[in-house]
Amino acid sequence: MSIFRKKRLYALLFVIILLILFYNSEWLSRWLYPIPYREDIEISAQNYDVDPMLIAAIIRVESNYKPDTLSKKGAVGLMQVMPDTAEWIVTQAGFADLTNEKLERPDVNIEVGAWYIRSLMQQFAKDVQNGNVEDRIAIVAAAYNAGPGSVRKWLNAKTWDGQVVNLQKIPFGETRHYIQRVLYYYKKYVQIYDEKALEGQ
Repeated sequence: MSIFRKKRLYALLFVIILLILFYNSEWLSRWLYPIPYREDIEISAQNYDVDPMLIAAIIRVESNYKPDTLSKKGAVGLMQVMPDTAEWIVTQAGFADLTNEKLERPDVNIEVGAWYIRSLMQQFAKDVQNGNVEDRIAIVAAAYNAGPGSVRKWLNAKTWDGQVVNLQKIPFGETRHYIQRVLYYYKKYVQIYDEKALEGQ
């Protein structure tokens, strides 16, 4: 086969692949933005009345779905739960005793993280005046990253009002970036997996 014919064949294959991807954009989207551990996420989301797409977005930002992730500060697993936070959750939620080994299990880590997200949602429920989904996610994500104490200080001092449009007022650059990433993945997951997730919230 001549070089010219090979080039034509490769060009034709390339066009066919592009057409397949173009006409099956849902497949491509799910390939680019997969949700591993989806069953565990949905179970824990249902247990604590938390949007599963929010759990998925936080996992994506925290560990990119790598269950053996361990941060320099000691955060563990998919949702990067700090051991002291896990101990507090055990006390508050009445979970069975959690060891670090158990916390490394994806299902346990997601369960603990989902409970914690629900706790943060309850702590800051009155701080979202307009009922905006993105603002609620922003406050929860900020508290998940910087700690609820820091977020409460910002809100009380009127450093930040809890709204996405005013993210630049958050003192921690890392937290601003974290919120933006969580919102980005949340919207992507809603668009790809759950088009109705934003309705009625």
